[in-house]
Amino acid sequence: GKKVETIRGKLPATRVLLLAVFPRGEKPNAAREKLKQVNATIAKLDDGKTVHYLDIGEKFLEPDGTLTREIMPDFLHLSTKGYQIWADAIKEPLAELLK
Repeated sequence: GKKVETIRGKLPATRVLLLAVFPRGEKPNAAREKLKQVNATIAKLDDGKTVHYLDIGEKFLEPDGTLTREIMPDFLHLSTKGYQIWADAIKEPLAELLK
């Protein structure tokens, strides 16, 4: 919240895209449950004007909720394929913010 406030204070017209913290761990776990709470807090910063929240975490997951090593080799950091998923997922939302 404070970093967003700092940006808004110095550059009030700047548009901000806040991304949810990505899932971690091979399978659904307690850390992911904590991240849901963190992401709920981040989501509240979305003002519908210049600050926008986006959760793309599901795009990294298999239908059963697992992560693969192909996307996150250590189940925390993205692979090249994971970064491509990220880029593809934010391409349109960023384009909208730049209009």
